[in-house]
Amino acid sequence: MITSVVGRTFLNAYNEQYGKTYSPKEFFEKEYWQLFYNYPKYMQWVTNSPFVQMRSGQKPHLLNDVERVEKLEALYEKANKEVPDASFALGFPASESKEYASTSGLVSDLAIPVNEEEVYLSWIGSGLGIGVAGGFTILFDNPAITLQTFEGWKVYRKYLNDPTLEKLRGNQVNTWNGQWLSYSMNPQEYDSDFDLFELTQQGIFKVDASLAEVNTVNWSQLFFSLSQQFFKVEMMGYVYGFGQTNKTIGFIPFQFKSGSDIKEVYKQLFGGKYSNPKEFESLFGMHIKRACELGSIGLLALRPEGLKKYLKEGKNLSFKKDEDLINYQAYKTWLMAMLSKNKEEIKDYTLELAKTIQKYRSGGTKLDRKTLIEKELFASPSKRGFIEALTKMVKDLEGDDLITIKKLKDEVHLMTNEEYGYFCTLLKFDYAYVEQQS
Repeated sequence: MITSVVGRTFLNAYNEQYGKTYSPKEFFEKEYWQLFYNYPKYMQWVTNSPFVQMRSGQKPHLLNDVERVEKLEALYEKANKEVPDASFALGFPASESKEYASTSGLVSDLAIPVNEEEVYLSWIGSGLGIGVAGGFTILFDNPAITLQTFEGWKVYRKYLNDPTLEKLRGNQVNTWNGQWLSYSMNPQEYDSDFDLFELTQQGIFKVDASLAEVNTVNWSQLFFSLSQQFFKVEMMGYVYGFGQTNKTIGFIPFQFKSGSDIKEVYKQLFGGKYSNPKEFESLFGMHIKRACELGSIGLLALRPEGLKKYLKEGKNLSFKKDEDLINYQAYKTWLMAMLSKNKEEIKDYTLELAKTIQKYRSGGTKLDRKTLIEKELFASPSKRGFIEALTKMVKDLEGDDLITIKKLKDEVHLMTNEEYGYFCTLLKFDYAYVEQQS
């Protein structure tokens, strides 16, 4: 099972980095169980597992040292004598023999040999799952990512044991993994001297008078952080969800180069670094399930969710709200990235076109030119309507403006329908921006 495979990858990397020779069971007892279950607050809740099955009167946070060891020994007993099932081998099928339960995953009619080690590795692998918004978890079979996730376990345990954080929820290790990796693998954000205040400011923790918990990170924020470490890499991720009903999407390629491309386009369009990286990066990315349906997670999957309505409808940015400017920058960056084959030679061509069109509109004395631009040119769902609107403009143009519009007509004619949709939306945004600046 994939959890066991990732658990094995981590354990090999861990033993090499720390000079250990731990077997899966030894690591489970000395590191995993100690961190995850040998305290009143658990880091992980596995339904039906020995750690959550209580005798009458028992509660997890009231267990004493002896009772916690009894839970551990109950797991050992199962791992040694029973056929692995989802209650003590994470990611394995449930034990129902007549039909597949909703808690089953990766069911196969192939006889896959499983030994005791696989059981402990499955726990280790499941603890390395990276939770993202949308109710899904991602596993990367990568030594560097798993080792960094392990470092985060110790941080999460420290805060769970902090007596001043009595209201901090346990059992959120996968959610924590997502936030921890997004923060710690982003050199622009990470501060090695971080504290709870810093993590709260970063949006990792949500703390109020009644509850403290880990917020779930957007997959796009995780993607941008990992893209800084693996900026030319395509890495396979396994996307799934464990819970009352298991969800399996499967193996999806993550094209981390797209994250670097987005940042390069932004740098060339707007210069420097965006003022609020977390807010800016959170604008990118459709729902994780929809993104996976594309077959791979790259530039197309990073399409800002808010951009969708502008692509299919005649609406435009108004720039009346403060967030319109950052939306404009994010939308324009993604559209330019989609249209530009050479990301290192980005030219702000559409902004110059928008200035020409705005000059045309301001040269009129009635609303007919405004109507032509907004109701026909930018509202046209097809290249034909767009070109017809340009043709109507030609009779009132001369000199360089006439040449610019004629060139635009020729270029649009050669675009694919998909390119036209992106281009027209981008030009529409730039026109609204120029209008607002005039």
